[in-house]
Amino acid sequence: MIEDEPSYDLSVSSETPAAAGFEAYLTGAVEAALARHRVRNARISVAVVDDLEMARLNERHLQRKESTDVLAFDLSGENSASRARGYERPVDGDIVVSIETARREAKQRGHGIDAELSLYAIHGTLHLLGYDDRESDDAAKMHEVEDDILTALGFGPVFRAPQR
Repeated sequence: MIEDEPSYDLSVSSETPAAAGFEAYLTGAVEAALARHRVRNARISVAVVDDLEMARLNERHLQRKESTDVLAFDLSGENSASRARGYERPVDGDIVVSIETARREAKQRGHGIDAELSLYAIHGTLHLLGYDDRESDDAAKMHEVEDDILTALGFGPVFRAPQR
């Protein structure tokens, strides 16, 4: 490997057969988000689960008794706010996405599940990079970056795409 090339250790796992065939989209989306931010080293796993498992994880880790689309867990032990200013240290984290939520949202928004899952993978990666979407201004910036990356990947804007 050339010394200047980034080193990414990415993996995708699935507990549901419905997720088969989406591994390349998920890893491509994570790689694109990392490359856009000039991250040099990363170890990220993406798990594809159903809504029931996502609800269990959401309640266990965030005390929210409902399913959600994506969860991100920073395993670096570093404060994500400090990471937002630079990516010299390796990014290490887990991202969990719901295949069932992706199917529903893709149908409602009128695009493919590959685009929706890619959105989730990018969203989770951006959280690992220090992005926050709790405040509306921060969320708007995050969604703009997501759509820029999705457009570069050939999907076009997904988050802000007009719904059909």
